[in-house]
Amino acid sequence: MAIILGIDPGSRFTGYGVISHQGSKFQYLGSGCIKLGEHEFPIRLKMIYQGVSQLIEQFSPSSFAIEQVFMAHNPDSALKLGQARGAAIVAATMQDVPVNEYSARQVKQAVVGTGSAQKTQVQEMVKRILKLPGTPQADAADALAIAICHAHSEQNLIRLAGSATKTVRRRLR
Repeated sequence: MAIILGIDPGSRFTGYGVISHQGSKFQYLGSGCIKLGEHEFPIRLKMIYQGVSQLIEQFSPSSFAIEQVFMAHNPDSALKLGQARGAAIVAATMQDVPVNEYSARQVKQAVVGTGSAQKTQVQEMVKRILKLPGTPQADAADALAIAICHAHSEQNLIRLAGSATKTVRRRLR
């Protein structure tokens, strides 16, 4: 059973979601936000690093999935988002957890079925897929969606590898 830590990076709130999966079965393990407050930006980066490091120690994930930077209208926001991502990625690599990156479009496509889904649609599908009693907070739902996206990607790779093996066997006959 694989454990995946999904991260939705942000400079004010960094969402996290932890799931386990085996085949097409998912289990919710935890989610929430690392609240960064009004501290100076370098302190917030340190808080992201420490928070993600603690999550890795707590859940021992086999994979780490994070959203890629998208080009925002404000270059300063995009830069801060990139730095928040960097702090989280360094926390994972320092503990030898493999890092996987997905675009927002890939995540929405994997979870909702369309790359242009709204946040509320993502939250609802995360709730359904993980059989949660309530709708998760937006940042936590995004992080859970990133983890689900990675699980689907792993499943697809396994399926493709199985198909390739069958094709090779047929050719050898």
